[in-house]
Amino acid sequence: MFLNGQPILVLAPHTDDGELGCGATISKLTKLGHDIHYVAFCSCDESLPKDFEPGSLRRELLEATGVLRIPSENVTVHKFTVRKLSYSRQDVLEELVRLNRNLQPQMVFCPTIDDLHQDHSVVAQEALRAFKTKTILGYEVPWNTIEFHANYLVTVDESDIDLKIEALRKYTSQKNRPYFSERFLRAHAHSRGVTVGAEYAEAFTLYRAVY
Repeated sequence: MFLNGQPILVLAPHTDDGELGCGATISKLTKLGHDIHYVAFCSCDESLPKDFEPGSLRRELLEATGVLRIPSENVTVHKFTVRKLSYSRQDVLEELVRLNRNLQPQMVFCPTIDDLHQDHSVVAQEALRAFKTKTILGYEVPWNTIEFHANYLVTVDESDIDLKIEALRKYTSQKNRPYFSERFLRAHAHSRGVTVGAEYAEAFTLYRAVY
């Protein structure tokens, strides 16, 4: 399903969403030589703990994606306001249309349209509009979803999980969030893996497959 030579795009409403939702899959794909591009829409300075300077999450994102072997020139962080992407929906769509035109990705990872976070749902909905001719996978953010249709799973090995955890450790400003704990990340990936006879996996909703 993954074609060599064609870019793969990861869309993150906020810094860290891509790593949380599909970090182990990114690790697997970069090991296989795929060209990964990562776009975050909010730098989330408004949500930083008081001891962290503005720009901290952007720096942490570049460090985290570096762990996952994404070249820094393939990482973009926009300056939309966190929790207010719905006010900039048309601007988000236009950026996605531009990405589709210029990058021509073979596959797009984004949040699911059932994600309850307002920013996540905006990126998911506009991604389906902008990339309707491409393969689209919605990644799992279990603390933001009541229902999740896990109809596409990517098996990963322990080294991929290790790199996902190492990448997320770069987010020192977020270390107290419960979903950043190694215990949760490893257990959830193991739970998904068991459902398909593997040690570890990440689950996605397949919205469209284009071959």
